[in-house]
Amino acid sequence: MDFIEHPGCSTCKKAKRWLEDQQISFNDYDIRKDTPSKAQILEWLSQGRFQSKQLFNTSGQKYRALGLKDQLTAMDDDARASLLSSDGMLIKRPLIVEEGQLLAVGFKEANYQAIFGK
Repeated sequence: MDFIEHPGCSTCKKAKRWLEDQQISFNDYDIRKDTPSKAQILEWLSQGRFQSKQLFNTSGQKYRALGLKDQLTAMDDDARASLLSSDGMLIKRPLIVEEGQLLAVGFKEANYQAIFGK
C-alpha cells in the first residue's frame, strides 16, 4: 500500500499515526517529490470512486493563489488532471493507493476503519 503525503501536513501526520497504531504497513511518498502523473490521476478517476474536484486541496495556499475555486467548474477531468499533476500541493492529502486503486483522499478515521476493517 502506498501512503502519499506532505510530511509537514497535520492531517497526514494523524493518518500516518493511525496506520502505525493499527500496525498497517505502507510505502511512504512525499507528494512534492512524487507527484502523481496526469495518467495516474486519470486512471484513479476512471475507477469511479472519486470525482476530480475531490482531489483538490481547496484549503491550500496554492489553490487560493491560483483562484481555482471559480475556474474548476469550467474545466473537464483532463484539464483538472493536468493541473493536479503539475504541483503536488494542489492535491488533497494524504492519498491511500493499493494495487493501483485510489482508496482514500484525505483522512477521516471512520473511512480508514471501513477501508481497513479496524
